[in-house]
Amino acid sequence: MKEVIAVVRMNMMNKTKSALTEAGVDAFFAHEAQGRGMGFVNRKLMEGTEAGYEEAASLLGEKGKLYPKRMVTVVVEDDQVTDVVDAIIEANKTGMPGDGKIFVLPLGDSVRVRTGETGVQSIS
Repeated sequence: MKEVIAVVRMNMMNKTKSALTEAGVDAFFAHEAQGRGMGFVNRKLMEGTEAGYEEAASLLGEKGKLYPKRMVTVVVEDDQVTDVVDAIIEANKTGMPGDGKIFVLPLGDSVRVRTGETGVQSIS
């Protein structure tokens, strides 16, 4: 089993839900999140801000801001990972910065609380 975590734009959530359903995934979690990518930070200004220089903080403006995102978590069997990742990319790719990020992590086990089923049985 694998855990697929995707960070996507808020306004792409409906497309992401549809894409996951088409990829055969009906169960997932979605969390509100905030963040920013590497391209939004001027490291010299950040160092100045941390050192207490008010001028540096004022120059940061909107670039130091955290942006609203959605974090989607899906647990799937190993053979579904490529389909899920491809579906998320297809639904969210605009070619512009901020399209998101996908992380794939190994998952040791899972347990369905209601029945006590473990492993693949607990997610299908």
